[in-house]
Amino acid sequence: MEPGSRAAGERAGERSGPGEALLLGVRHHGPGSARAVRRALDAARPRTVLIEGPPEADELIPLAADENLRPPVALLAHAVDEPGRSAFWPMAAFSPEWVAIRWALEHGVPARFIDLPAAHTLAWQRETDEHPEPQGPPPGDGPGVGAGLRDDLRVDPLATLAEAAGHDDPERWWEDVVEHRGPGRRDPFAPFTAIEEAMTALREAYGAEGGERDALREAYMRLQLRAAQREFGDGAVAVVCGAWHVPALRRRTALSADRALLKGLPRTRTDLTWVPWTHRRLVRAGGYGAGIDSPGWYAHLFASPDRPVERWLTRVAGLLREEDRVVSPAHVIEAVRLAETLAALRGRPLPGLSETTDAVRAVLCEGSDVPLALIRDRLVVGDDMGEVPATAPAVPLQRDLDRLQRRLRLRPEAAERELELDLRKETDSERSRLLHRLRLLGVRWGEPAVSRGSTGTFRETWRLRWEPELSVRVAEAGVWGTTVPAAATARAEADAVAARGLAEVTGLAERCLLAGLPDALPTVMQVLADRAALDTDVGHLAQALPALVRSLRYGDVRGTDTGALAGVAAGLAERIFVGLPPACAALDADAADEMRRHVDAVHGAVGLLEEAVGPERGTPLHTRPHARLRDGWRAVLRVLSGRDSVAAVVRGRAARLLLDGGEVERDEAALLMGLALSRGTPPAEAAAWIEGFVGDGADGGLLLVHDERLLGLVDGWLTGVSAEAFTDVLPLLRRTFSAYETGVRRSLGELVRRGPGERSSVLGADSGTAGFADDLDAGRADAVLPVVRLLLGLDGEQRGATATDNDTDDQLTTATT
Repeated sequence: MEPGSRAAGERAGERSGPGEALLLGVRHHGPGSARAVRRALDAARPRTVLIEGPPEADELIPLAADENLRPPVALLAHAVDEPGRSAFWPMAAFSPEWVAIRWALEHGVPARFIDLPAAHTLAWQRETDEHPEPQGPPPGDGPGVGAGLRDDLRVDPLATLAEAAGHDDPERWWEDVVEHRGPGRRDPFAPFTAIEEAMTALREAYGAEGGERDALREAYMRLQLRAAQREFGDGAVAVVCGAWHVPALRRRTALSADRALLKGLPRTRTDLTWVPWTHRRLVRAGGYGAGIDSPGWYAHLFASPDRPVERWLTRVAGLLREEDRVVSPAHVIEAVRLAETLAALRGRPLPGLSETTDAVRAVLCEGSDVPLALIRDRLVVGDDMGEVPATAPAVPLQRDLDRLQRRLRLRPEAAERELELDLRKETDSERSRLLHRLRLLGVRWGEPAVSRGSTGTFRETWRLRWEPELSVRVAEAGVWGTTVPAAATARAEADAVAARGLAEVTGLAERCLLAGLPDALPTVMQVLADRAALDTDVGHLAQALPALVRSLRYGDVRGTDTGALAGVAAGLAERIFVGLPPACAALDADAADEMRRHVDAVHGAVGLLEEAVGPERGTPLHTRPHARLRDGWRAVLRVLSGRDSVAAVVRGRAARLLLDGGEVERDEAALLMGLALSRGTPPAEAAAWIEGFVGDGADGGLLLVHDERLLGLVDGWLTGVSAEAFTDVLPLLRRTFSAYETGVRRSLGELVRRGPGERSSVLGADSGTAGFADDLDAGRADAVLPVVRLLLGLDGEQRGATATDNDTDDQLTTATT
């Protein structure tokens, strides 16, 4: 075409406007709208279909013909240089946009998206984040977001129209006039004509309530509509868009004005693809949701060719039977009758969700609301999750994840499920590593849970649920690498360098071991050693040691070399031994309680460290054998228990740990308690010592029950506390003794009531109370031996009257008693 004729054509297009196009205004995710769209397209037979959506996704439309692309799905757009900045356009099987795409593909008609490009939408997201007052329209999530007709409006069209029609429930009104009615039998375009008239009246009354954003979107859609009309002809174009936009697209405007409005909009490079979506995600009104309350119900209405109420109640009955509730065909028949009666009384053309729910509650649930929660979760909302073919565009990391999911038989599912893993099996071990690596990358597909079957390190329990946003997290993590192991390794190394505290690095080292990332460990361990050498805070070191020691235990189960960890752990332990006594002096109550928890953590870590890498391996750490770690820790506890400058609660805790470890006899423990509870000790300090010594739940209470000297010391001190001081120490004592079990508290109360001095007569052999005599009761201990042997797995072994068996029984008798 010559330049002169091209200009003439543009002027003709500018004068003609989009008045002759077939504009189908819909509510997004509406089954009635979807059926009406298909009927109108069958009647009009347009040569092209234009759909509200990002035009960059035009190349993805042919994938909708693939049988492996199963809705609900969504178009995902993300910025190339910042994958976390993204937007979704969800579509369900009952979405008018999806129906229009499928109709165009089935009839060989080109389909195009005509909404504002995602390049502008994502650029606005960046500007909105950077500027407190946005310089342009706010970002949007596409045609699936919001209630459908409203988009970003300050006025609610549904509520306004429902109020004008005398209805107080906009959702129910819309279902009655659109969703529950079939398309016009005589005139398939009648529903859209009526909707267009209503939206025109609303826009005239309220003006451009959509603001600058809608003005720009509608200007761009008008430009695309004009281009399609020039290519295919005025009457050969059909447009499927939100009903609110129809009057704006019908209005004649100057072509130059629309172009000027769009000039200078910010842009960013974007990638688009299809991703799976879920019905549960369609429910959410905010974020990436769609704002519909019952996607499962809508899907049922769209898929049911006839008798939708009967079919729905049959599904409800099937679900209740699966939950062992008695539901007969007679119940279903009666529920259908009740739902139809309620619809007639309420003036509705068809029983809606409220009528069927009322019928289910009255007939199938016998008036109980408890089963209704299950019905809403499983059927009204549902766990349907879409599928995307392997041919869909994706970042390399996503493709690698898809490959691993198929190989390990870990299919993403919308419903939450528990996964029990036995790390001794190769497949389960690989599954565990994959889930841990994804967590390192910020893709929280699985969350660790407490295992019901075992507490051993060879078992793991996970709760899995795939959320659509995880596709964004995978795209975002793609900057770290093209495969899951490579990306997790790079992310771990970067996180180690950027970590602010020693505890963060030790936690990261533990996660690297769980994820099986040997290539990341050298960097992490170097950072850990550097931070440990520079950190002088004993509290930080005490927090770091337990995580390191736990990591050592994973080496045997996961086959990971933990030699470097063992060296760092031993070095941390020695630094703690040196710095702990000075750090426990001059502490207030809160700091002292925190330090007591550190002492407990280090005590457990030292024991595990010896168990994980003990002297039997024969490798000294920092020129000292592992066995001497225990000796060093015992020396620290003795210093803590006997130094007056140490906080009382820490002194009491150290004395108790020495007693439990057999490092001090009960006489020495009683001496330490007597000194701590002497008259010269302030009552608050004495109460803190008691809390440290016996304030650990049932074990502390049983210690007092079984040792009359300790109980007598506590009782004598408490009776000698003045009334004024007693008021001050009472909260601390209440906190200490309230942790005891009811039986322990009852025994202590009985002993104190009779007096600790009378203990021998109260709990001795003459009293008839078992378990408190001076010597062992061999007869009672022998009665327990069969049960103990069964618990220890010795019951099935052949036992003879050998010295070994006798020794074992003697040991069991002593331990049991």
